Amino acid sequence: MHGKATPRTERQASQATAPGEFLVTPSMTDDDPAPGRRVRQVAPEYRGTEVHHALYLPVDWRPGGRYPVLVEYTGNLFPACGSTGRVEDANLGYGLTGGRRFLWMVLPCVEKGRTRNAVTWWGDREATVAYCKANLPRLCREFGGDPDNVFLCGFSRGAIAVSYIGLADAEIAALWKGFLTHDHFDGQRPWPYPESDRDSALRRLARLHGRPVLVCNAGLTPAMKEYLEPHQDLARFAFLDIPVSRIFRIPEGKVIHPHTDLWMCKDSPSRRQAREWLDEALAQPSPQASP
Repeated sequence: MHGKATPRTERQASQATAPGEFLVTPSMTDDDPAPGRRVRQVAPEYRGTEVHHALYLPVDWRPGGRYPVLVEYTGNLFPACGSTGRVEDANLGYGLTGGRRFLWMVLPCVEKGRTRNAVTWWGDREATVAYCKANLPRLCREFGGDPDNVFLCGFSRGAIAVSYIGLADAEIAALWKGFLTHDHFDGQRPWPYPESDRDSALRRLARLHGRPVLVCNAGLTPAMKEYLEPHQDLARFAFLDIPVSRIFRIPEGKVIHPHTDLWMCKDSPSRRQAREWLDEALAQPSPQASP
């Protein structure tokens, strides 16, 4: 059941279209999916557990339509910057799309034991990869997602996940048309988990096969360029430095640290550039990823 938009959804729709406004990401509810509503869903293979993802249908969604898709992974639990690690607290994808045109789904990292979401790092990496492979196509079939126009994005841990999870093997790598990261990148530096080294990361990045990647960072752009520009043969890397401390007067509302995904919810030249990149990438023919 998809249901009708509630009065609250109508307010969200108005807000999503107001230029220059700070977008407030809809709270996740246990309601049925509907336009402008973000809902908690439990996949069939995880019934009886706390493992779940978040699904948002755009305000212009209609049954029988066909929509591009934005998939997101969240940052780690890190209270110093306000990151909770929870799928329900993601903001990057909502700010990027403005709540329109795209299905937006935030997928979990599945904890070891496979009974709940992992809020720090990858939990059971094999299960996390398998969750995406099973649920992304399923959600596209059910809600009109266009499998030829699926983008992957993430903040912090999620930025690393764009490659560490999204390019983990040829099967999952073939799902994506383009990629957007904010703050951190696979192979940027070693982390406390297996195969976080640069050589391993470059083997994953070889699965990009020339697709577009927008690498956003608040202050680390020179280091990212030094790392990735020599590998433009792997992907169409573009770089965007985000002046978070000029976009916000920190602390401002929920923004308590420059390391935040909330910059995408506030109108700025940076957000406009990110949206232009997405529009341009969406307009390009869908490349066929090779094994």
